[in-house]
Order: sequence, then C-alpha cells, then structure tokens
Amino acid sequence: METLVTGSIAYDYLMRFPGSFQKHFIPDELHNMSLSFLVDDMTKHWGGVAANIAFTMAKFGLRPQLMGTVGRDFGDYRRWLEGNGVDCGTVIQIDEVFTASFFANTDDDNNQLAFFYGGAMNLARNYAIADVLSRKPDLVVISPNDPVAMVKLCDECRRGAIRFIYDPGQQVARLCGAELRRGIEDAFMVIVNIYEASVIYEKTELTLSELRDQTEILVITESENGSKIYHGDDVIKAEAFTPVEIADPTGAGDAYRAGFILGLSKGMPLKLCAQIGALSATYALEVVGTQNHSFSPEEFVARFRSLADDAGRLDCLLSGT
Repeated sequence: METLVTGSIAYDYLMRFPGSFQKHFIPDELHNMSLSFLVDDMTKHWGGVAANIAFTMAKFGLRPQLMGTVGRDFGDYRRWLEGNGVDCGTVIQIDEVFTASFFANTDDDNNQLAFFYGGAMNLARNYAIADVLSRKPDLVVISPNDPVAMVKLCDECRRGAIRFIYDPGQQVARLCGAELRRGIEDAFMVIVNIYEASVIYEKTELTLSELRDQTEILVITESENGSKIYHGDDVIKAEAFTPVEIADPTGAGDAYRAGFILGLSKGMPLKLCAQIGALSATYALEVVGTQNHSFSPEEFVARFRSLADDAGRLDCLLSGT
C-alpha cells in the first residue's frame, strides 16, 4: 500500500520541569498570568507529526512517502529519515526559511505546555499532492500542518477520490468548526484523542453519533485507558499496554497512528490495528524524543505476544510479507 504522510516536519526541543504546573496557576488571576518555569534539562530531537508517523511506519518495514515543507536547515534531518527507511523524495525544501520547531515542557505529572513555531510549515498551503506525485497514492494521511494546507489537501483527496485519514491533532485549536467539518467529510478514517474529540463536538456542533456517520472509521484514543474504534454499528475497545517507565509522552500518539496504519496495510482486524498502535505508543513513551524508540520485527512481535493474542496474524511482520 503506497502511503503518503502529510503534515509537520520539525525540530523538537523537549524540557522537563521538576514540579507540577498546576501548583503555579492561580485560577482567579489567569487573566494576569505571567509565568516562567526553570527547567532542569533540554534536549533537541527530530520531530513533527508527519515525520514521526513516517519514522515508526518505516520501523515496521513499510516505505512511507513524507510530504511537508522544510527549511534550509533540513540536511541532517533528511539524512536521518532516509537512513531509517522514509522516502523524502516528496519533501519540499524552501531555502529562504528555517524548518518548524516545537518547544515542549513536561512536568512531573506528565502534563505538558507546548509552543510551535511554524517556519517553513506556514508555506505548505502553496503545495498540492499533484506537485510531488504523478500518480495517485493508495492512502494519504492528513496530519497537523498549516491549517490552510490541511483544508486544501482534504479537498484534493475528495476531488481525486483518494482515500485519506484525517488527523487534525493539535490543530483543532486553530481550525474553525467549518474547517473541521470540511476535513471530516468523506474521510476514510478520523483519528483524534479524547480531548480533541470534545473540541470537535463543540466547534462543529456534531454529536458523537453524527461524527460516526461522517466517516467509515472513527478512532478516539484515551491515553492509558486505551482506544475506541467506531465502525458502522460496532464499538471496538482496545487496551493500552503499560510501559516499563514513562520517559516522555511526546510522540506517543504519532507512534499509535503508525502502528494502526501498519495494521490497515496488512488487512488486519480493527482491534488488532489498535493494539499494534498501542504497543507502538508504549515504545515511544519509554524514551525521550519522538524518533528515539527502536525495535526489530522479531522484538515487536515477541513483546506483543507476551501481552495479547494476535492469532498468528503478526507472522507477516516476521516474513516481511
């Protein structure tokens, strides 16, 4: 299955605050808020939602194509992604700007404050799938990106009868109700976390039932409570898998999506797709950085089978078919 993953490509600056953010917020003074958090450490990592998804897909032996806009500082990042099996031939480099950057500060309760500088990503609206591919891909993932670009990519997929996954993620805060409705319409699959779903209900005035009617598959992740997959009249529940430790939560959702897409590409049942996604997320939780987790197919399958029953379906990962 030829998959084009579109969205942000960024550098991640990850920080840890030794305490709890909540203790520093005064509810009656939020309108006068001026806070500074002194952190103990900071690390720089490869990141961006689309790149994170593509990276983990490649860990499973898939060869995803990555589409996004980057700046003149992308050279080392390109070599990293291509060295890990991601096809960067569809990445657009714009030398007049810098690559987008994500700044995240996580406290001891694993709450997170994050800020995103768009950089080259802000120019993604100027490019279409047809600009980077001469043929129609089997599946397009539309993940957080420049908001205008996301709307345009959804429209292009609808016009071209291209199957697409709508993953608005953090951009539910920027997208208005009409734009979210436009993204959801005719999507093969919509995937969000439980908070993002609540924002969508409020902005679009769609109920859960109405949202289910808009798409073939609706996936709502619920962190340590697992995920729910809505397909037709069915509600499929899939558990989360407890990590050995939580080193950093950033990128776990992206890894989940990669695992789910792997399952789809192999024609696996939806619950198994979600379980593969859940274990992928667990690997990401156990390391700092969104592209620092690693596993061989043999390691992944062995760990999965120690936690759940795949009825032998994961043998395809071992044989490479």
